[in-house]
Amino acid sequence: MKNIFTYYLTILTPIATLFWLNKNDSIGTLSFVTMFLFYSFVFRTYVDGKRLYEKNIIQKKEIWKLAIPGKRFDYIRELYFE
Repeated sequence: MKNIFTYYLTILTPIATLFWLNKNDSIGTLSFVTMFLFYSFVFRTYVDGKRLYEKNIIQKKEIWKLAIPGKRFDYIRELYFE
């Protein structure tokens, strides 16, 4: 996932879909909150970690360390701009 376009597509598509479903009342509040928390803590941690691993910035075993609050901020430039 070295391509920045692919990265942005990967992280924005699920959240846009989630908000679209919520707007159309297709899902309940509890389902929305559950899916949003899964997206925020599991999906984004994995996707961000995979991007950093493929760019040889972190090791594969360090991917889940990004779940620590504030840890992703150490890699803002590598994740979003390079």
